[in-house]
Amino acid sequence: MPKTATINMRVNPEVKSDAESIFASLGMSLTEAINVFLHKSIMEGGLPFDVRQPRYNATTEAAMREARDIMAGKVKAESYDSASELFSSLDK
Repeated sequence: MPKTATINMRVNPEVKSDAESIFASLGMSLTEAINVFLHKSIMEGGLPFDVRQPRYNATTEAAMREARDIMAGKVKAESYDSASELFSSLDK
């Protein structure tokens, strides 16, 4: 049995770079981190973390949609000249 096997995979270059930086700060290479993930998956008998859709209440989902629309330029964000103007608006 060979001591190593090769896995070829495609990943977004930014994701790869960010992951390499995180793992380097932990003193390991991306290859070592992937090996840790694979060994932990074997020990757990599946993914070593929960995979599920986040659930938010309707108010939070609406706020997230609004934030995305503001970031995309679809909606103009409100602005205020002072903190007191902001708080007055919030009190209404």
